[in-house]
Amino acid sequence: MTLLDARPGRPVRILKIDDERARAQCVRFGIGEGTVVESAEKLPFGPVLVRHCQQEICMGRKLARRVLIEDAAGA
Repeated sequence: MTLLDARPGRPVRILKIDDERARAQCVRFGIGEGTVVESAEKLPFGPVLVRHCQQEICMGRKLARRVLIEDAAGA
């Protein structure tokens, strides 16, 4: 499952970021493999909003598609 598929309001753990460019972009946001973020909202035909460390980050759909996740509801 990718970050684009995450249900809003649910915590998810980043498992893998597909390529170097996508990984570098995520690192700039403070998000890496193993990080738990909350999927906040998916804007129709727009970016994906995630919460991490008391900040909200808008991530483009192309980038969100490269981020593989798992449910972290117990985290």
